[in-house]
Amino acid sequence: MSGMGGGRAGSAGEGLSARLTEGWAPTELGALVDSLARPSALVEAGVLALCAALALLVVRVVAGRQPRRGIWLGRHGVDGVLFPLLLLLLAWGARWALATWVPPALFRIALPVLLSLLVIRFGVQVLHAAFPASASVRLVERLLSWMVWGAVVLWLTGALPVLVAELDALRWKTGGAEISVWSVIEGGFTAGVVLLVVLWLSSALEDRLLAGAELAGGSLSLRKMAANATRALLVFVGLLVALSAAGIPLGALSVLGGAVGVGIGFGLQKLASNYVSGFVILAERSLRIGDVVLVDGFEGRVTDIHTRYTVIRALNGRESIVPNELLITQRVENASLADPRILLTTSVQVAYGTDVPALSPRIVQALLAVPRVLADPGPAVQLAAFASDGLQLNVVFWIADPQNGQGNVLSEVNLAILRTLGEAGVDIPFPQRVVRQG
Repeated sequence: MSGMGGGRAGSAGEGLSARLTEGWAPTELGALVDSLARPSALVEAGVLALCAALALLVVRVVAGRQPRRGIWLGRHGVDGVLFPLLLLLLAWGARWALATWVPPALFRIALPVLLSLLVIRFGVQVLHAAFPASASVRLVERLLSWMVWGAVVLWLTGALPVLVAELDALRWKTGGAEISVWSVIEGGFTAGVVLLVVLWLSSALEDRLLAGAELAGGSLSLRKMAANATRALLVFVGLLVALSAAGIPLGALSVLGGAVGVGIGFGLQKLASNYVSGFVILAERSLRIGDVVLVDGFEGRVTDIHTRYTVIRALNGRESIVPNELLITQRVENASLADPRILLTTSVQVAYGTDVPALSPRIVQALLAVPRVLADPGPAVQLAAFASDGLQLNVVFWIADPQNGQGNVLSEVNLAILRTLGEAGVDIPFPQRVVRQG
């Protein structure tokens, strides 16, 4: 079979070389250049310029009414999908309208170029929306651009049909079916288009589901769970459709499914456990986006819950990526689950002889003036112990926003107590040492 394939490959290569050496490609390109030299090409150029101006005007109007820039508008309006789509539709309509009076010349180049630009913009915007933090997206963008523009050049020069015919002649048998190089390329292209459409739909649905990001943590967590489940389902269905479009029989995946099951049972057990734990966390709402938690000695606010891990951001800006299995199997302190209010305590010593019953209301009033200290339940002053140097007072108070930090409000409370003691003339005792020289 290898000898037969080599013979076919050699004959196909010789046939392609013969076609190229006959001069058909320069003839096709020369005819295209001659058509562009006609005066009617100026009319087509003016019509294309008018179509571009009209498409740009529509994009500017739509962009002015849309504060959020998505796949259709991109970041600057003209770098999205809407501009090349409108321009392609307008140019195609103009060519159809002028076909009777003006022979197509410039439109033969403009329409394939605009179609290629639309495909590239669509692929780039979808990849950016689906994988915003991926470093390899740039490489995929360049590869997609080179492939599309290369196909356009081959089409305009007339070499694409001949190349397709030669690639289709390279055939071999596998699994009882005869396939060719072109069928593999066509199946891969179809699979890529299907996956891009699926990623676009999943990103659009996720943006729609998470549009109310300002809602409470519970509602946001439910929306996040629905978005993750929808995205996983669409990608799975899109993968099956892409494999079917590429000519891969789905029945052959049964063996692969058994191998994947064995792999999950052994090597991928932790990974599968993290994914299942992520959906359990989102469904039970034991952790919600915005909760202040303490996990494995790391305290911070939950900023995002993914299907595999949860992101916790500390008050100092550091972020911890915690596997979801850890949040299920270990103890987690959640300061916001039932009641976001937490109790804070600070201590101070006053000298013996201080009128504590008269001093306590003044300290309470000073704490109530601190913006984040709650009035209900209000602060309190407790006589905790008779220390060796003075009376130890414990000052307790409540706050309702621990996600904004605890050290800053504790500092404000200590400053308020210090001012109150100074105004009341109360000394804070401290141990003294007397050094005598004999």
